Amino acid sequence: MEFRDYYKVLGVERTASADAIRKAYRRLAHKYHPDVSKEPNAEARFKEMQEAYEVLKDPEKRAAYDQLGSQWKAGEQFRPPPDWGSGFEFSGGGRARAGRSRGRGAGPRGFGAGEDGGLGEQDFSEFFSSLFGGGSPFAAEGRRPGRDHHARIEIDLEEAFRGTTRMLELKRPELKRDGTPELRNHTVRVTIPPGVTAGQLIRLAGQGEPASGRGSAGDLYLETHIRPHRLFQLDGRDVTLTLPVAPWEAALGASVTVPTLGGPVEVQIPPGSQSGQKLRLRGRGLPGKPAGDQFVQLKVVLPPGTSPEAKALYEEMRRKLNFDPRAELEG
Repeated sequence: MEFRDYYKVLGVERTASADAIRKAYRRLAHKYHPDVSKEPNAEARFKEMQEAYEVLKDPEKRAAYDQLGSQWKAGEQFRPPPDWGSGFEFSGGGRARAGRSRGRGAGPRGFGAGEDGGLGEQDFSEFFSSLFGGGSPFAAEGRRPGRDHHARIEIDLEEAFRGTTRMLELKRPELKRDGTPELRNHTVRVTIPPGVTAGQLIRLAGQGEPASGRGSAGDLYLETHIRPHRLFQLDGRDVTLTLPVAPWEAALGASVTVPTLGGPVEVQIPPGSQSGQKLRLRGRGLPGKPAGDQFVQLKVVLPPGTSPEAKALYEEMRRKLNFDPRAELEG
Protein backbone atom coordinates (compact mmCIF):
# COMPACT_ATOMS: atom_id res chain seq x y z
CA MET A 1 0.00 0.00 0.00
CA GLU A 2 1.03 3.63 -0.45
CA PHE A 3 2.12 5.94 2.33
CA ARG A 4 -0.11 8.96 2.93
CA ASP A 5 1.41 12.25 4.02
CA TYR A 6 -1.44 13.68 6.07
CA TYR A 7 0.38 16.97 6.63
CA LYS A 8 0.82 17.44 2.89
CA VAL A 9 -2.83 16.57 2.31
CA LEU A 10 -3.91 19.47 4.53
CA GLY A 11 -1.11 21.73 3.36
CA VAL A 12 0.45 22.31 6.79
CA GLU A 13 3.88 21.83 8.33
CA ARG A 14 4.59 18.93 10.68
CA THR A 15 5.01 21.49 13.47
CA ALA A 16 1.61 23.08 12.83
CA SER A 17 -0.57 23.83 15.85
CA ALA A 18 -3.95 22.21 16.40
CA ASP A 19 -5.60 25.52 15.52
CA ALA A 20 -3.68 25.79 12.23
CA ILE A 21 -4.66 22.23 11.32
CA ARG A 22 -8.31 22.92 12.10
CA LYS A 23 -8.32 26.10 9.99
CA ALA A 24 -6.65 24.32 7.07
CA TYR A 25 -9.22 21.54 7.23
CA ARG A 26 -12.16 23.95 7.31
CA ARG A 27 -10.79 25.84 4.32
CA LEU A 28 -10.38 22.65 2.30
CA ALA A 29 -13.79 21.33 3.42
CA HIS A 30 -15.47 24.37 1.89
CA LYS A 31 -13.40 24.08 -1.27
CA TYR A 32 -13.81 20.36 -1.96
CA HIS A 33 -17.18 19.44 -0.52
CA PRO A 34 -18.78 17.32 -3.27
CA ASP A 35 -22.11 19.10 -3.00
CA VAL A 36 -20.67 22.47 -4.03
CA SER A 37 -17.24 21.92 -5.58
CA LYS A 38 -16.71 22.05 -9.36
CA GLU A 39 -13.37 20.21 -9.11
CA PRO A 40 -13.39 16.90 -11.01
CA ASN A 41 -11.74 15.00 -8.13
CA ALA A 42 -13.64 16.78 -5.36
CA GLU A 43 -15.13 13.69 -3.75
CA ALA A 44 -11.84 11.78 -3.57
CA ARG A 45 -10.01 14.87 -2.37
CA PHE A 46 -12.68 15.51 0.26
CA LYS A 47 -12.40 11.97 1.63
CA GLU A 48 -8.60 12.19 1.64
CA MET A 49 -8.44 15.40 3.63
CA GLN A 50 -11.16 14.18 6.03
CA GLU A 51 -9.05 11.12 6.75
CA ALA A 52 -5.99 13.30 7.30
CA TYR A 53 -7.90 15.49 9.74
CA GLU A 54 -9.24 12.41 11.53
CA VAL A 55 -5.65 11.60 12.48
CA LEU A 56 -4.08 15.03 12.97
CA LYS A 57 -6.89 16.49 15.11
CA ASP A 58 -6.42 13.73 17.72
CA PRO A 59 -3.29 14.27 19.88
CA GLU A 60 -2.79 10.53 20.41
CA LYS A 61 -3.25 9.51 16.77
CA ARG A 62 -1.07 12.39 15.64
CA ALA A 63 1.70 11.40 18.06
CA ALA A 64 1.51 7.81 16.83
CA TYR A 65 1.55 8.89 13.18
CA ASP A 66 4.57 11.12 13.84
CA GLN A 67 6.33 8.09 15.28
CA LEU A 68 6.66 6.78 11.72
CA GLY A 69 9.17 9.54 11.04
CA SER A 70 9.42 12.27 8.43
CA GLN A 71 11.44 10.31 5.89
CA TRP A 72 8.38 8.82 4.20
CA LYS A 73 7.09 10.41 1.01
CA ALA A 74 3.54 10.34 -0.27
CA GLY A 75 3.00 7.43 -2.66
CA GLU A 76 5.91 5.31 -1.40
CA GLN A 77 5.19 1.68 -0.66
CA PHE A 78 4.58 1.28 3.04
CA ARG A 79 4.09 -1.42 5.63
CA PRO A 80 3.68 -0.70 9.37
CA PRO A 81 6.80 -1.51 11.42
CA PRO A 82 6.66 -4.71 13.52
CA ASP A 83 6.61 -2.70 16.76
CA TRP A 84 3.95 -0.28 15.49
CA GLY A 85 1.81 1.09 18.29
CA SER A 86 4.09 0.18 21.18
CA GLY A 87 3.94 2.67 23.98
CA PHE A 88 0.46 3.91 23.04
CA GLU A 89 -2.93 2.92 24.35
CA PHE A 90 -5.83 4.03 22.17
CA SER A 91 -9.57 3.74 22.33
CA GLY A 92 -12.13 5.29 20.04
CA GLY A 93 -9.68 4.88 17.17
CA GLY A 94 -12.37 3.87 14.70
CA ARG A 95 -12.55 0.54 12.93
CA ALA A 96 -12.15 1.01 9.20
CA ARG A 97 -11.88 -0.89 5.97
CA ALA A 98 -10.74 0.07 2.52
CA GLY A 99 -13.38 0.41 -0.17
CA ARG A 100 -15.83 2.75 -1.76
CA SER A 101 -17.79 5.45 0.02
CA ARG A 102 -21.38 4.50 0.85
CA GLY A 103 -22.63 7.95 -0.07
CA ARG A 104 -21.63 11.10 -1.84
CA GLY A 105 -20.60 13.83 0.55
CA ALA A 106 -21.53 11.83 3.66
CA GLY A 107 -19.34 13.96 5.92
CA PRO A 108 -20.26 14.94 9.49
CA ARG A 109 -23.35 17.17 9.73
CA GLY A 110 -23.14 18.01 6.03
CA PHE A 111 -21.32 20.90 4.39
CA GLY A 112 -19.19 23.12 6.61
CA ALA A 113 -19.16 20.66 9.49
CA GLY A 114 -15.40 20.62 9.62
CA GLU A 115 -15.09 20.96 13.40
CA ASP A 116 -15.25 17.21 13.90
CA GLY A 117 -13.89 15.89 10.64
CA GLY A 118 -15.15 12.36 11.37
CA LEU A 119 -15.72 10.18 8.31
CA GLY A 120 -18.99 8.87 9.61
CA GLU A 121 -20.40 6.51 6.99
CA GLN A 122 -17.40 6.90 4.72
CA ASP A 123 -14.73 4.23 4.55
CA PHE A 124 -11.08 4.77 5.32
CA SER A 125 -8.08 4.06 3.13
CA GLU A 126 -6.05 0.89 3.43
CA PHE A 127 -3.22 3.01 4.87
CA PHE A 128 -5.45 4.32 7.65
CA SER A 129 -6.86 0.84 8.32
CA SER A 130 -3.40 -0.66 8.71
CA LEU A 131 -2.49 1.95 11.33
CA PHE A 132 -5.71 2.61 13.21
CA GLY A 133 -8.26 0.10 11.93
CA GLY A 134 -9.67 -3.16 13.21
CA GLY A 135 -6.48 -5.21 12.91
CA SER A 136 -4.12 -2.65 14.38
CA PRO A 137 -3.00 -2.16 17.98
CA PHE A 138 -5.22 0.95 17.95
CA ALA A 139 -8.46 -0.83 17.17
CA ALA A 140 -11.36 0.63 19.11
CA GLU A 141 -12.82 -1.41 21.92
CA GLY A 142 -15.03 1.44 23.04
CA ARG A 143 -14.36 4.94 24.22
CA ARG A 144 -12.82 5.15 27.66
CA PRO A 145 -13.99 8.34 29.34
CA GLY A 146 -11.65 10.34 31.51
CA ARG A 147 -11.96 10.00 35.26
CA ASP A 148 -13.68 12.60 37.39
CA HIS A 149 -11.53 14.82 39.58
CA HIS A 150 -12.46 16.31 42.95
CA ALA A 151 -11.20 19.49 44.58
CA ARG A 152 -12.14 21.83 47.43
CA ILE A 153 -13.12 25.47 47.17
CA GLU A 154 -13.45 27.83 50.16
CA ILE A 155 -15.80 30.81 50.17
CA ASP A 156 -17.08 33.33 52.69
CA LEU A 157 -20.61 33.16 54.07
CA GLU A 158 -21.48 36.39 52.25
CA GLU A 159 -20.37 34.78 48.97
CA ALA A 160 -22.57 31.77 49.70
CA PHE A 161 -25.48 34.17 50.24
CA ARG A 162 -24.96 36.36 47.15
CA GLY A 163 -23.18 33.96 44.81
CA THR A 164 -19.82 34.75 43.29
CA THR A 165 -17.39 33.97 40.46
CA ARG A 166 -13.90 32.61 40.92
CA MET A 167 -10.99 32.06 38.53
CA LEU A 168 -9.17 28.88 39.55
CA GLU A 169 -5.69 27.84 38.45
CA LEU A 170 -5.68 24.07 38.03
CA LYS A 171 -3.08 21.59 36.92
CA ARG A 172 -4.36 18.77 34.77
CA PRO A 173 -2.70 16.21 32.50
CA GLU A 174 -2.65 16.83 28.76
CA LEU A 175 -1.04 14.76 26.05
CA LYS A 176 2.07 16.03 24.32
CA ARG A 177 2.66 15.32 20.64
CA ASP A 178 4.70 12.25 21.49
CA GLY A 179 1.71 10.80 23.35
CA THR A 180 3.10 11.25 26.86
CA PRO A 181 1.10 13.20 29.46
CA GLU A 182 2.32 16.32 31.23
CA LEU A 183 0.76 18.62 33.81
CA ARG A 184 -0.24 22.02 32.42
CA ASN A 185 -1.76 25.05 34.08
CA HIS A 186 -5.38 25.58 33.21
CA THR A 187 -7.58 28.52 34.22
CA VAL A 188 -11.22 27.72 34.95
CA ARG A 189 -14.00 30.21 35.57
CA VAL A 190 -16.29 28.94 38.33
CA THR A 191 -19.74 30.38 38.96
CA ILE A 192 -20.95 29.75 42.51
CA PRO A 193 -24.73 30.15 42.72
CA PRO A 194 -26.49 32.06 45.53
CA GLY A 195 -27.54 29.77 48.36
CA VAL A 196 -24.79 27.19 47.96
CA THR A 197 -24.45 25.13 51.13
CA ALA A 198 -21.44 23.65 52.90
CA GLY A 199 -20.40 20.38 51.27
CA GLN A 200 -22.41 21.01 48.10
CA LEU A 201 -20.72 19.82 44.90
CA ILE A 202 -20.34 22.12 41.92
CA ARG A 203 -19.85 20.21 38.65
CA LEU A 204 -17.61 21.53 35.90
CA ALA A 205 -18.33 19.35 32.90
CA GLY A 206 -15.32 18.18 30.91
CA GLN A 207 -12.74 19.70 33.28
CA GLY A 208 -11.55 16.38 34.73
CA GLU A 209 -9.10 13.87 33.27
CA PRO A 210 -8.80 13.95 29.47
CA ALA A 211 -10.25 10.92 27.73
CA SER A 212 -8.27 8.27 25.94
CA GLY A 213 -8.88 8.55 22.22
CA ARG A 214 -12.13 10.35 21.40
CA GLY A 215 -14.03 9.54 24.57
CA SER A 216 -15.50 12.17 26.80
CA ALA A 217 -13.31 13.97 29.33
CA GLY A 218 -14.14 13.50 32.99
CA ASP A 219 -15.77 16.16 35.14
CA LEU A 220 -14.35 18.27 37.94
CA TYR A 221 -16.37 18.37 41.15
CA LEU A 222 -15.70 21.23 43.55
CA GLU A 223 -16.77 20.63 47.16
CA THR A 224 -17.84 23.90 48.76
CA HIS A 225 -16.46 24.80 52.17
CA ILE A 226 -17.77 27.94 53.89
CA ARG A 227 -15.37 29.71 56.22
CA PRO A 228 -16.46 30.39 59.81
CA HIS A 229 -18.06 33.82 60.25
CA ARG A 230 -17.42 36.24 63.09
CA LEU A 231 -21.15 36.85 63.69
CA PHE A 232 -23.17 33.98 62.24
CA GLN A 233 -23.18 30.24 62.87
CA LEU A 234 -24.32 28.21 59.87
CA ASP A 235 -26.53 25.12 59.98
CA GLY A 236 -27.61 24.03 56.51
CA ARG A 237 -29.35 27.11 55.14
CA ASP A 238 -30.18 28.51 58.60
CA VAL A 239 -27.96 31.01 60.38
CA THR A 240 -27.87 31.94 64.06
CA LEU A 241 -26.76 35.26 65.53
CA THR A 242 -26.08 35.81 69.22
CA LEU A 243 -27.54 39.23 70.12
CA PRO A 244 -26.37 41.00 73.29
CA VAL A 245 -29.19 42.88 75.06
CA ALA A 246 -29.28 45.04 78.18
CA PRO A 247 -31.26 43.81 81.21
CA TRP A 248 -33.88 46.55 80.80
CA GLU A 249 -34.30 45.68 77.08
CA ALA A 250 -34.97 42.07 78.01
CA ALA A 251 -37.26 43.01 80.89
CA LEU A 252 -39.22 45.84 79.28
CA GLY A 253 -38.98 44.93 75.60
CA ALA A 254 -37.24 47.00 72.94
CA SER A 255 -36.80 47.58 69.21
CA VAL A 256 -33.20 46.88 68.21
CA THR A 257 -31.25 46.79 64.93
CA VAL A 258 -30.06 43.28 64.03
CA PRO A 259 -27.53 42.45 61.29
CA THR A 260 -28.58 39.86 58.69
CA LEU A 261 -26.86 38.55 55.56
CA GLY A 262 -29.13 40.76 53.49
CA GLY A 263 -28.60 43.90 55.58
CA PRO A 264 -29.75 45.28 58.97
CA VAL A 265 -33.39 44.90 60.06
CA GLU A 266 -35.41 46.09 63.06
CA VAL A 267 -36.42 43.38 65.52
CA GLN A 268 -38.85 43.63 68.46
CA ILE A 269 -37.62 42.04 71.67
CA PRO A 270 -40.67 40.91 73.69
CA PRO A 271 -40.95 42.09 77.31
CA GLY A 272 -39.79 39.52 79.82
CA SER A 273 -37.27 37.89 77.41
CA GLN A 274 -34.62 35.62 78.92
CA SER A 275 -31.01 34.99 78.03
CA GLY A 276 -30.82 32.08 75.57
CA GLN A 277 -34.28 32.76 74.13
CA LYS A 278 -34.43 32.59 70.30
CA LEU A 279 -36.32 34.83 67.89
CA ARG A 280 -36.95 33.63 64.35
CA LEU A 281 -36.57 35.76 61.22
CA ARG A 282 -38.15 33.72 58.41
CA GLY A 283 -36.36 33.65 55.06
CA ARG A 284 -33.34 35.57 56.34
CA GLY A 285 -30.91 32.67 55.98
CA LEU A 286 -29.30 31.39 52.77
CA PRO A 287 -31.55 31.58 49.70
CA GLY A 288 -33.00 28.38 48.32
CA LYS A 289 -36.19 26.37 47.99
CA PRO A 290 -37.11 26.83 50.74
CA ALA A 291 -34.92 29.67 51.96
CA GLY A 292 -33.24 29.31 55.33
CA ASP A 293 -34.15 31.29 58.44
CA GLN A 294 -32.11 33.47 60.77
CA PHE A 295 -32.34 32.76 64.48
CA VAL A 296 -31.51 35.54 66.95
CA GLN A 297 -30.39 34.15 70.28
CA LEU A 298 -30.64 36.68 73.09
CA LYS A 299 -27.81 37.10 75.53
CA VAL A 300 -28.50 39.39 78.50
CA VAL A 301 -25.35 41.35 79.29
CA LEU A 302 -25.04 43.06 82.66
CA PRO A 303 -23.54 46.55 82.78
CA PRO A 304 -20.38 46.90 84.90
CA GLY A 305 -21.07 47.41 88.62
CA THR A 306 -17.86 49.21 89.48
CA SER A 307 -19.02 52.84 89.67
CA PRO A 308 -20.76 54.18 92.83
CA GLU A 309 -23.92 54.88 90.80
CA ALA A 310 -24.05 51.34 89.40
CA LYS A 311 -23.45 49.83 92.83
CA ALA A 312 -26.26 51.94 94.28
CA LEU A 313 -28.69 50.80 91.55
CA TYR A 314 -27.81 47.14 92.03
CA GLU A 315 -28.22 47.50 95.79
CA GLU A 316 -31.63 49.09 95.28
CA MET A 317 -32.70 46.27 92.95
CA ARG A 318 -31.57 43.69 95.52
CA ARG A 319 -33.69 45.29 98.23
CA LYS A 320 -36.83 45.96 96.19
CA LEU A 321 -37.17 43.07 93.73
CA ASN A 322 -36.85 40.16 96.13
CA PHE A 323 -35.47 38.07 93.23
CA ASP A 324 -33.94 34.61 93.70
CA PRO A 325 -32.64 33.17 90.41
CA ARG A 326 -32.05 29.76 92.10
CA ALA A 327 -35.49 29.34 93.58
CA GLU A 328 -36.40 26.49 91.24
CA LEU A 329 -33.36 24.54 92.40
CA GLU A 330 -34.69 24.26 95.90
CA GLY A 331 -36.52 21.07 96.65
